[in-house]
Amino acid sequence: MERVLRRIAVEIVERNKGLDKVILLGIQRRGVHLAARIRELFREEEKVKVPSGELDITLYRDDISVLADQPVVHSTSVPGDITGKRIILVDDVLFTGRTVRAALDAITDLGRPERVQLAVLVDRGHRELPIAADYV
Repeated sequence: MERVLRRIAVEIVERNKGLDKVILLGIQRRGVHLAARIRELFREEEKVKVPSGELDITLYRDDISVLADQPVVHSTSVPGDITGKRIILVDDVLFTGRTVRAALDAITDLGRPERVQLAVLVDRGHRELPIAADYV
Protein backbone atom coordinates (compact mmCIF):
# COMPACT_ATOMS: atom_id res chain seq x y z
CA MET A 1 0.00 0.00 0.00
CA GLU A 2 2.83 2.38 0.85
CA ARG A 3 4.39 1.95 -2.61
CA VAL A 4 1.05 2.69 -4.30
CA LEU A 5 0.55 5.85 -2.23
CA ARG A 6 4.08 7.04 -3.03
CA ARG A 7 3.46 6.54 -6.75
CA ILE A 8 0.13 8.39 -6.53
CA ALA A 9 1.83 11.27 -4.68
CA VAL A 10 4.53 11.54 -7.36
CA GLU A 11 1.95 11.48 -10.16
CA ILE A 12 -0.08 14.23 -8.47
CA VAL A 13 3.01 16.46 -8.32
CA GLU A 14 3.93 15.75 -11.94
CA ARG A 15 0.46 16.25 -13.46
CA ASN A 16 -0.17 19.45 -11.52
CA LYS A 17 3.33 20.84 -12.10
CA GLY A 18 3.78 21.29 -8.38
CA LEU A 19 1.43 21.61 -5.45
CA ASP A 20 0.74 25.36 -5.31
CA LYS A 21 -2.99 25.16 -6.00
CA VAL A 22 -3.65 21.62 -4.74
CA ILE A 23 -6.08 20.78 -1.93
CA LEU A 24 -6.53 17.17 -0.80
CA LEU A 25 -10.06 16.17 0.22
CA GLY A 26 -10.57 12.73 1.72
CA ILE A 27 -14.04 11.26 1.32
CA GLN A 28 -15.37 10.16 4.72
CA ARG A 29 -14.40 7.49 6.10
CA ARG A 30 -11.48 5.63 4.58
CA GLY A 31 -10.50 8.33 2.11
CA VAL A 32 -9.65 10.68 4.98
CA HIS A 33 -6.84 8.42 6.21
CA LEU A 34 -5.42 7.97 2.72
CA ALA A 35 -5.49 11.73 2.09
CA ALA A 36 -3.63 12.27 5.36
CA ARG A 37 -0.96 9.79 4.31
CA ILE A 38 -0.54 11.41 0.88
CA ARG A 39 -0.29 14.80 2.58
CA GLU A 40 2.45 13.40 4.82
CA LEU A 41 4.32 12.10 1.75
CA PHE A 42 4.16 15.58 0.21
CA ARG A 43 5.62 17.01 3.41
CA GLU A 44 8.40 14.40 3.54
CA GLU A 45 9.34 14.26 -0.15
CA GLU A 46 8.43 17.70 -1.51
CA LYS A 47 8.88 19.70 1.72
CA VAL A 48 5.44 21.26 1.11
CA LYS A 49 2.48 21.43 3.45
CA VAL A 50 -0.58 20.83 1.25
CA PRO A 51 -3.97 21.92 2.62
CA SER A 52 -6.30 19.01 3.24
CA GLY A 53 -9.76 18.34 4.55
CA GLU A 54 -12.61 15.88 4.93
CA LEU A 55 -15.73 15.60 2.82
CA ASP A 56 -18.92 14.07 4.24
CA ILE A 57 -21.20 13.03 1.38
CA THR A 58 -23.99 11.45 3.45
CA LEU A 59 -26.68 13.95 2.47
CA TYR A 60 -25.63 13.90 -1.20
CA ARG A 61 -26.02 10.15 -1.72
CA ASP A 62 -28.76 8.98 -4.07
CA ASP A 63 -29.48 5.98 -1.83
CA ILE A 64 -29.83 7.88 1.44
CA SER A 65 -33.46 6.84 1.94
CA VAL A 66 -32.46 3.18 1.58
CA LEU A 67 -29.57 3.41 4.03
CA ALA A 68 -31.34 4.71 7.13
CA ASP A 69 -34.25 6.72 8.45
CA GLN A 70 -31.84 8.83 10.49
CA PRO A 71 -28.52 9.04 8.58
CA VAL A 72 -25.40 9.68 10.63
CA VAL A 73 -23.83 12.89 9.38
CA HIS A 74 -20.12 13.52 9.94
CA SER A 75 -18.25 16.77 9.63
CA THR A 76 -17.03 18.34 6.43
CA SER A 77 -13.82 20.27 6.92
CA VAL A 78 -12.44 22.19 3.95
CA PRO A 79 -9.39 24.45 4.31
CA GLY A 80 -10.65 27.79 3.01
CA ASP A 81 -12.14 28.69 -0.33
CA ILE A 82 -11.81 26.01 -3.02
CA THR A 83 -12.62 28.34 -5.91
CA GLY A 84 -9.79 28.27 -8.45
CA LYS A 85 -7.99 25.42 -6.66
CA ARG A 86 -7.12 21.94 -7.88
CA ILE A 87 -9.03 19.48 -5.74
CA ILE A 88 -7.73 15.95 -5.36
CA LEU A 89 -10.57 13.75 -4.10
CA VAL A 90 -9.19 10.73 -2.25
CA ASP A 91 -11.06 7.50 -1.54
CA ASP A 92 -10.12 3.89 -0.94
CA VAL A 93 -12.17 2.10 -3.62
CA LEU A 94 -13.84 3.17 -6.86
CA PHE A 95 -16.68 0.84 -7.78
CA THR A 96 -20.01 2.11 -9.16
CA GLY A 97 -19.02 5.79 -9.20
CA ARG A 98 -21.96 6.85 -7.04
CA THR A 99 -19.80 7.92 -4.09
CA VAL A 100 -17.71 10.12 -6.37
CA ARG A 101 -20.85 11.63 -7.92
CA ALA A 102 -22.06 12.54 -4.43
CA ALA A 103 -18.64 14.02 -3.62
CA LEU A 104 -18.74 16.15 -6.78
CA ASP A 105 -22.16 17.48 -5.73
CA ALA A 106 -20.78 18.34 -2.29
CA ILE A 107 -17.78 20.12 -3.81
CA THR A 108 -20.02 22.13 -6.13
CA ASP A 109 -21.89 23.43 -3.09
CA LEU A 110 -18.57 24.62 -1.60
CA GLY A 111 -17.23 26.56 -4.57
CA ARG A 112 -15.96 26.31 -8.13
CA PRO A 113 -12.56 24.64 -8.28
CA GLU A 114 -10.33 24.94 -11.34
CA ARG A 115 -10.11 21.16 -11.60
CA VAL A 116 -11.21 18.08 -9.67
CA GLN A 117 -9.11 14.92 -9.85
CA LEU A 118 -9.73 11.52 -8.27
CA ALA A 119 -7.17 9.35 -6.47
CA VAL A 120 -8.15 5.86 -5.32
CA LEU A 121 -6.28 2.90 -3.93
CA VAL A 122 -8.33 0.29 -5.83
CA ASP A 123 -10.46 0.50 -8.97
CA ARG A 124 -12.94 -2.40 -9.01
CA GLY A 125 -14.63 -1.46 -12.28
CA HIS A 126 -18.39 -2.11 -12.66
CA ARG A 127 -19.29 1.55 -13.17
CA GLU A 128 -22.89 2.69 -13.14
CA LEU A 129 -21.80 6.25 -13.95
CA PRO A 130 -19.17 7.56 -16.40
CA ILE A 131 -16.47 8.26 -13.79
CA ALA A 132 -12.78 7.35 -13.96
CA ALA A 133 -9.91 7.73 -11.51
CA ASP A 134 -6.98 9.99 -12.40
CA TYR A 135 -4.66 8.21 -9.98
CA VAL A 136 -4.83 4.50 -9.03
